[in-house]
Amino acid sequence: MYKLELTFIKLLILNNTMQFKDYPAEQIAAKLKQVDEFESKYGVKTVSKSWRKWCTDYEYRKREWEWRQSLANYASKNAHKAIINTK
Repeated sequence: MYKLELTFIKLLILNNTMQFKDYPAEQIAAKLKQVDEFESKYGVKTVSKSWRKWCTDYEYRKREWEWRQSLANYASKNAHKAIINTK
């Protein structure tokens, strides 16, 4: 599960365009299969519920991408303020 999750994280980082592009259906289906396997072993958990929502809802994926873009944009313009010594 971790190898595919790392692949998803890499895709999230590499998909740093300013226009949303959905993930390939095969990758989404593979992640959903992982979620099913996890829930069959350990039951439904908060993380698995969020991954299931991500896999089954296009608008959720789009909003999550927009949130990440906003966060990256804010950090790129304001992260330096965290290390400036203000008195």
